Amino acid sequence: MPAYSEQEIIAGCRKKNRAIQEHLYKENYSLFLKVCARYAKNMQDAEQLLNDGFLKVFTQIEKYGNTGSFEGWMKRVVINTCLDYLRSNYLKEEMTMHVNAIQPEETNLSVTNEALENIDFRELVGMIQTLPAMTRTVFNLFVFEGFNHREISEQLDISEGTSHWHVHQARNVLQKKIIKVEQQKVTYEAKRI
Repeated sequence: MPAYSEQEIIAGCRKKNRAIQEHLYKENYSLFLKVCARYAKNMQDAEQLLNDGFLKVFTQIEKYGNTGSFEGWMKRVVINTCLDYLRSNYLKEEMTMHVNAIQPEETNLSVTNEALENIDFRELVGMIQTLPAMTRTVFNLFVFEGFNHREISEQLDISEGTSHWHVHQARNVLQKKIIKVEQQKVTYEAKRI
């Protein structure tokens, strides 16, 4: 594929040039699939969110004002697509059921850097995907997207305290899962020797 400048890509997408749209899609597929995977329940949903996000990028390209990072603008569109998906009535009901079913427990778990280094990205995304939808969303917005609790509360129409709780809950659950995986790896290595 020929290399295009960012301006050529933007201009080509505005003209609905399929070759340039395909180039943009392929160049950013893995980056934005990782973003979508953090919000989705599984990889199939993540791929659907990615495709929906790119459709919005292509149909809303006129809204990009050539100020700031084009990649950042696209990422914002993809994240908003994920948030729209999570705001759907079906998932809102699911989120409410999970939040009411989870009882917070106070723990002082800590995950060592060594344990984190031994966790594959796919394993970590898989762990994040097991979180209840609202907890997963708040955690992603806080940890990966850099939103503060006030911004999250406005974006998701929840209180700041609820946002704090979801981040705390996600960290506790993920720490337990990481520790469990690390223990399983140590046990496996011990059996191999």
